[in-house]
Amino acid sequence: MVRAMSLASELLSQADVLCRALSRLRFGGAVTHVYNPLAYARAPYRAYVERYATGPKRVVFIGMNPGPYGMTQTGVPFGEIHHVREWLGIEATVTPPKAQHPKRPVLGFACTRSEVSGARLWGMWKALCGTPERFFAWGFLANYCPLVFMETSGRNVTPDKLAPAERAALFAPCDAHLRAVVRLLRPEWVVGIGKFAEGRAQAALADTDVRIATMPHPSPANPQANRNWAETARAQLESQGVPLAAMIAAAGGEAGPRKLATTRA
Repeated sequence: MVRAMSLASELLSQADVLCRALSRLRFGGAVTHVYNPLAYARAPYRAYVERYATGPKRVVFIGMNPGPYGMTQTGVPFGEIHHVREWLGIEATVTPPKAQHPKRPVLGFACTRSEVSGARLWGMWKALCGTPERFFAWGFLANYCPLVFMETSGRNVTPDKLAPAERAALFAPCDAHLRAVVRLLRPEWVVGIGKFAEGRAQAALADTDVRIATMPHPSPANPQANRNWAETARAQLESQGVPLAAMIAAAGGEAGPRKLATTRA
């Protein structure tokens, strides 16, 4: 238990290092608002890390950055509210940032919108593993960048759409944080959820022996995600050598072939 708490404390400390570095950055162009859920949704994020980052992981999954109705509201990566509350068992106080976009309010766990990407991703692990403990026995889910960028209309600006100098300034601390997470959790695999996350993992971890894989992003904006996404994602992971079935079976989950439910937009 001491080691588990020490590991969680170290991960939270590294999140603080990342937040301090990001707080010094400024963004222009189309970006009018920037949210950092690691700061204002610290309580649920801390609960997530302390409960589920209790030891080394064989696989760390990383997304790009928070969605408007997922981590932006709950502080948990891909944190669709129903799955965070009902499956992960996490609900905690979220203190909204002072400078909010009027079309993108932070309501925390009172938000009634569902993040489709998060519902699909956590829904897949629920279907395959049954309980959170059986997923976190071997896996962990994080985001490469914790910041949310919005333009005047309220539309998201993804990190890859930032100006080159802004991207470089953002990627440096995010790369360093990913390396710290890998150092602490000691995974065999890092899986980028989508091509952006895969590319950043390859760049940040080029000097390590961690194996890099990818899986399709569950966003409705990805045409591949709107038909049998979970089955496609599972097959793609296995085809790259990620021993998904074996890890799930070893943790006591459902490893046999079966049709996985797909959440639609």
